[in-house]
Amino acid sequence: MAKRVAVLLAGCGVFDGSEIHEVSAVLVHLSRAGAQAEVYAPNIPQMHVVDHVKGQPTQEQRNVLVESARIARGNIKDLATLDVKGLDALIIPGGFGVAKNLSTWATQGKNCSISKEVEAVLRAFHAAHKPIGLCCISPVLAAKIFPGCEVTVGHDTECEQWPYAKTAEAMKELGCRHINSQVTEAHVDARNRLVSTSAFMCNAPIHQVYDGIGSMVREVLRLA
Repeated sequence: MAKRVAVLLAGCGVFDGSEIHEVSAVLVHLSRAGAQAEVYAPNIPQMHVVDHVKGQPTQEQRNVLVESARIARGNIKDLATLDVKGLDALIIPGGFGVAKNLSTWATQGKNCSISKEVEAVLRAFHAAHKPIGLCCISPVLAAKIFPGCEVTVGHDTECEQWPYAKTAEAMKELGCRHINSQVTEAHVDARNRLVSTSAFMCNAPIHQVYDGIGSMVREVLRLA
């Protein structure tokens, strides 16, 4: 029977939602492996809407579920309806929506809060010993909820290739163990059944990001 994997989105677009290339890579790799993706998003307002040409916030108001439906081609469910019992794994792609809509990491860093609905879903998969895949910035959710867990957002030393490396330091301050890794790699925390990959935390060619997400998806399905 095909593995059923929940894919949790946070909007549509890197600066205020889910990173579209990361979501697409997750869905392609799941499809190629014969798994069935079920896409979810919370039915909540976005923190704000960013003009992706100017890189500046606008006065628009948008809904996370409605915007996420664009990537899912309309085949999406309200996160409130997710039942972990019928699912084998959870994957959360990156994008600033994770730090703005699923949590307040973008404005509060390690002192952030996580959406109660999102935290409940993460805890439910963790309690059921079902694997959780995390891309890009989304490992901060695990770092906040599961003290002592092992995750990667790439490297912990900032440079041109790793412009967001300070994220790793903030995660360490939460008591999590950060594992340095290359963009094409995924790290597996076998004890917590967490699989993470850096994706666009790295200033890398898109095909390398795609390959790293493929590594993450393969490990998630191996654990499922």
